[in-house]
Amino acid sequence: MAENRVPFEQLEQHADFIERHIGPSDADQQTMLAELGFDSMDAFIGKVVPEAILSHEPLALGDARSEAEVLDELSRIASQNKVFKSFIGMGYYNTHTPTVILRNLLENPAWYTAYTPYQPEISQGRLEALLNFQTMICDLTGLEIANASLLDEATAAAEAMTFCQRVSKSKSKTFFVSRECLPQTIDVVRTRAEPIGVEVVVGDHRTDLDQCDCFGVLLQYPAVDGDVHDYADTVAKAHAKQALVVVAADLLALTLLKPPGEFGADVAVGSAQRFGVPMGYGGPHAAYFATRDANKRLMPGRVVGVSIDSHGNKAYRLALQTREQHIRREKATSNVCTAQVLLANIAGMYAAYHGPKALKTIAQRVHRLTCAFAHGLGKLDFQVSTAAYFDTVTVRTGERTQAIHAAARTRSINLREIDDATLGLSFDETTTRFDVETLWEIFAGEGRAIPSFAACETAADDRIPAALSRTSEYLTHPVFNTHHSETQMLRYLRSLSDKDLALDRTMIPLGSCTMKLNATTEMIPVTWKEFGGMHPFAPLEQAQGYQAMIRELEDMLVACTGYDAVSLQPNAGSQGEYAGLLAIRAYHKSRGEAHRNICLIPSSAHGTNPATAHMAGMQVVVVQCDERGNVDVADLKAKAEKHAADLAAIMITYPSTHGVFEAEVREICDIVHKHGGQVYIDGANMNAMVGLCAPGKFGGDVSHLNLHKTFCIPHGGGGPGVGPIGVKSHLAPFLPGHHMLDKAGDAAAPVCAAPWGSASILPISWTYIKLMGRQGLKQASQVAILNANYIAKHLAPHYPILYAGENGIVAHECIVDLRPLKDTGITVDDVAKRLMDFGFHAPTMSFPVPGTLMIEPTESESKEELDRFCDAMIAIREEIRAIENGAVTADDSVLRHAPHTAMDLVGEWGRSYTREQAAFPVASLRNNKYWPPVGRIDNVYGDRNLVCACPPMSDYE
Repeated sequence: MAENRVPFEQLEQHADFIERHIGPSDADQQTMLAELGFDSMDAFIGKVVPEAILSHEPLALGDARSEAEVLDELSRIASQNKVFKSFIGMGYYNTHTPTVILRNLLENPAWYTAYTPYQPEISQGRLEALLNFQTMICDLTGLEIANASLLDEATAAAEAMTFCQRVSKSKSKTFFVSRECLPQTIDVVRTRAEPIGVEVVVGDHRTDLDQCDCFGVLLQYPAVDGDVHDYADTVAKAHAKQALVVVAADLLALTLLKPPGEFGADVAVGSAQRFGVPMGYGGPHAAYFATRDANKRLMPGRVVGVSIDSHGNKAYRLALQTREQHIRREKATSNVCTAQVLLANIAGMYAAYHGPKALKTIAQRVHRLTCAFAHGLGKLDFQVSTAAYFDTVTVRTGERTQAIHAAARTRSINLREIDDATLGLSFDETTTRFDVETLWEIFAGEGRAIPSFAACETAADDRIPAALSRTSEYLTHPVFNTHHSETQMLRYLRSLSDKDLALDRTMIPLGSCTMKLNATTEMIPVTWKEFGGMHPFAPLEQAQGYQAMIRELEDMLVACTGYDAVSLQPNAGSQGEYAGLLAIRAYHKSRGEAHRNICLIPSSAHGTNPATAHMAGMQVVVVQCDERGNVDVADLKAKAEKHAADLAAIMITYPSTHGVFEAEVREICDIVHKHGGQVYIDGANMNAMVGLCAPGKFGGDVSHLNLHKTFCIPHGGGGPGVGPIGVKSHLAPFLPGHHMLDKAGDAAAPVCAAPWGSASILPISWTYIKLMGRQGLKQASQVAILNANYIAKHLAPHYPILYAGENGIVAHECIVDLRPLKDTGITVDDVAKRLMDFGFHAPTMSFPVPGTLMIEPTESESKEELDRFCDAMIAIREEIRAIENGAVTADDSVLRHAPHTAMDLVGEWGRSYTREQAAFPVASLRNNKYWPPVGRIDNVYGDRNLVCACPPMSDYE
């Protein structure tokens, strides 16, 4: 028996996560390779990736680890974080996430693995949740229309600035910002303003606005020091100058304060973080943006609207999609192509769970605690300089400031240091009487009695001025007045998730979007209190676990990309693109070449690329692609030479947007460098490169990565995301900075509110890389390419495959061309909707080529799932062939009526195909059928009759 025993060293190797992450087994991979005509993975990859860039060196990373080992290591790292009770405020607050929402939404893969709701028929659940969020924002702000969330409060304010410039009739180039706005917001607004030639004036809104000719004004409500100002006169002054007014408002405060819309504000922005979303060292959080109805078609971001389906029933959809940036390109007003859907849904459900009465009670309690605390400080002889306030007070502490700080930290409490003689304190829903008494003890010092809480609470007057007290109703819709028990909320969340298709049900084969496994082990640390409970401006010595994890993740991403430095601050791919171009811009300026402003962009590029270049103050020059979809090198040479004196950069995607490893990529980089430009490589398709080739080694100067694609942060229904940038050493000094880390002001400009952006989801990518190790990451890239080519091989006899590399092989995605079928009357929309009947989310439609489907299966899908998808596509081709053969017309076909709901099968049936063909086109669906909740949605009707808030229940009767 002994000779048959497995060596113990092998039993110790726990690298089984690789097999759990990668869908096809080793045997399946060999079968798939054989079908493609290869006897090994190395031979196959050698035909895909150009030899000039193919790496033969292993990644400078460790071996794969077991799930238990990695979680144990991360737990030890997390334990280095010291989570103090935070009274720092500044837009970030402790909050209670209702556990029913925590477990059944935030921690539920039915919600966090869903994709952006571009296919509304299979996204009705999360679209309804987002409509709730929009309604909540409209009600609380007193404005008519809101979007489905933005990235954070600071970027929402920056978006509001450019929005004001578009809408205002003023010819001014100046944007006025109250000095009482959050400092991180002021910094991000300045970042956004400088490249587009906007001057930001920061001053006292009560006095300095009189002398300022401006197109817009930004105010904070309540102000950063806690003051609640009556802005009516300020709004009137601004409007007299033809300027628009933006109010950055606290949502919880708006349950008690007069809403911005009622005192004349044109725009309201802010964060929904304190509605049940953990601080998470800065994010992710859902920002909001609301405005007046007249401005709706210029509003940034996504908007959920109400339309009707093919049966005349109400159905939800993304509205006004003509504003999507891939359509507008360099004419885009923003490069934001995402939202914070998962976090917006949490905030909306928090409001639904509590309802208007409980929300008001929470706010009143916070205010009463603040008033009692301030009253008690007066008895301790401290001067509270804030007169009217909601939850924040400013205290003159004089020479005792540092002693109070030190005493607070011995009690695990963080206060906000405004200056050497002033402290600020902000209260929230987690604050208790005990906290107030503890604070009094800290301020009083040893040996001094503290006041009676009961006496102070009774004696303290409310500090919200009567003229600013809210009198209008809010959250009156039944959705905010129904689901207050856990049973009701649990069932509501379940009913919504049942309507949607997410990765927990099926493959989502979206080209360019990389919908891969978000493993449970990767997700578990997100809700650990050591990560979730940390304020982003907590002292660094309290965040040593975060710092260690961040440094290690940066190093691992350096190893994966071939760059020299990484910034994790950008909190979306769009922000990463922007930060990358800002680094290039600053680099040229540092060399006395600030005039370089030409950005070359291939015609195939994603629309965010030209939009970003425009935002960075660059002029876009389009480079043509050849008939194979590759960059036309001759055209690139001509344009690089023509613009050599002013060439700033080229933006390319690699592998290309067409799903091809372009053989000339080194030559492309060399041409741009030769003419003085920098090379920006969009990392959207990095999932095909990790371990195989590295952009930092074949000519890239900077790339953004999508951690929500390649490195397993889930899409969350359209957000959260992280878009860090990697740079070569010469660009490292120009990575985004933050004033909280460099109070001297020497750091580069920040692109978002928190120093490390959406820090609380960075453990997902850290865990993924640790679990996979150098070999697992390489295998993931290899199998992603193998799966795409397997699908292309199986579909090629039925549909043309549009682009391929020199050896007839695609990269990690393939484009199926439906344009030859146009004579049948069947469109790409018809195929997408019919796939829903098979239980599939459609691939990416009409990008980068109109009339096509771009398919990316990722490495996580098994051979069985790939076969199931191919069977569906082939069955659909046969249904189209029936139209070609004249057996049925397009208008009467099963494709035109797709998707089919359960109600479609009830009652009379007068169609040319059977009920069985409609609902059960393949036999396997009889045992596992997803029923689309609505029929095909009428987008034209929705845009003509735009409704972007919850319709009254009578509309459903």
